[in-house]
Amino acid sequence: MSSSTYELGVVGLGVMGRNLLLNMGDHGYSVAGFDLDAGKAESLKKEAGSRKIFATSDLKEFIGALKSPRAILMMVPAGAPVDAVIRDVLPHLSEDDLLIDGGNSFFKDTNLREKMLSEKKIFFVGMGVSGGESGARHGPSLMPGGNKDAYDRIHPVLEAISAKVNGDACVAYLGPSSAGHYVKIVHNGIEYGLIQLLAEAYDLMHRGLGLSNEELKKTFEEWDRGELKSYLVEITASIFGQIDDESGKHVIDLILDTSKQKGTGMWTAESAMEMHVPTPTIDTSVVWRNLSSLKGERQAASQLLPVSTPTFSGDKRAFLESIRNAVYAGTIITFAQGIALLRMASKTYDYQLNLETVARIWRGGCIIRAAVLEKIRNAFGKQPDLANLMVDPDLAKELLARQQDLRSVVRAAAEMGIPAAAFMTALSYFDGYRTARLPSNLTQAQRDYFGAHTYERTDAKGVFHTHWGSVENVPQPALAGKERQTL
Repeated sequence: MSSSTYELGVVGLGVMGRNLLLNMGDHGYSVAGFDLDAGKAESLKKEAGSRKIFATSDLKEFIGALKSPRAILMMVPAGAPVDAVIRDVLPHLSEDDLLIDGGNSFFKDTNLREKMLSEKKIFFVGMGVSGGESGARHGPSLMPGGNKDAYDRIHPVLEAISAKVNGDACVAYLGPSSAGHYVKIVHNGIEYGLIQLLAEAYDLMHRGLGLSNEELKKTFEEWDRGELKSYLVEITASIFGQIDDESGKHVIDLILDTSKQKGTGMWTAESAMEMHVPTPTIDTSVVWRNLSSLKGERQAASQLLPVSTPTFSGDKRAFLESIRNAVYAGTIITFAQGIALLRMASKTYDYQLNLETVARIWRGGCIIRAAVLEKIRNAFGKQPDLANLMVDPDLAKELLARQQDLRSVVRAAAEMGIPAAAFMTALSYFDGYRTARLPSNLTQAQRDYFGAHTYERTDAKGVFHTHWGSVENVPQPALAGKERQTL
């Protein structure tokens, strides 16, 4: 069983690694699996059945089972575990072998690993994988980047195991170096934003309108049959119908209100700030998970700063429709922020991303798959250099048609004392992006007043500084080459 006959190897036989490996086996590929945990290897052997699958906890045996040049997919947690696997397998590899990192690795780490391995003439591909346990088993969305020749070697198996939408495989070569992992990071940032929008919609409907779990389930099911159809809306409906076996209560009511995170949303926000790309709804979603973790402080504050029971006095049916439209508008706006970041990253890091392709492979398999992605794909198909998704003529009409609903939801949330930060930042981003003149002239005046940071004028070219508060306050051209502290 351990002869050199296996086309691809998988390191890490946890949920994702095991399911991807079985998926490959289902499509007729011969695959070897390795895990330090002998129990996981033995379990996979039993589960493999008649598939061409071999599993072991012996690294030397694993490497020896692979055809040369070897292709090895690493499915281990991001960070130190990836470096540990590379360190362990490197002595056993040969020139032209290929390592694929299928974890949620930080894109700058991917760049460093690719550089180190290329010096040893070993190929490296950083590949985002989305879809969770079910996606890995039955068809994920795959986001590979790195050396194009290396990708071409593994393209057939990736296409075979990926999700399919209207016959299109949800996988594509995205670009050089860390392009794949960067796209996956932004995918996760968008995911944070969409999840926060749905959480706030739940809060408004549950606390604000008094909807029961059964009514919430029905509402999300109705949403999933229309323009909001998506994986996240689908599972949200399912969540509200789940009953705990032991207590007989709804599981949702038994879950502590403290959100966890693994860092990819934070990486999205950090990268956006590095490149000066506004992504406020994504940023807020990260912040809100941090705020949720302050459970003890929130409980204490609720005693000193009591929250009144929210009451809604308007037309509940009409407000439910407004929430639905606000979620749809917020969804488009959140995608707009994430894709704007991808656009800038592509220029900054020379990824050469095709945004129509990105939208295409997100339509199936992944966590953020949604019906609206077909419209997003069409937008970039018609205009590849579209500056922002919100200025696509068709999507702009949809946003304008729903802006009053978004305003109504934000207004009602504020009046009832229900936090709705994602809705609020989505609305502010929408209004800010379409405002021809923002009050940033005052910001520049203040910066120049206290720090002589200079400003530009509307009536003359150049950079200027004013001696604020003095008698002679005629603007003067700034001294060329003068170093200034920025704030």
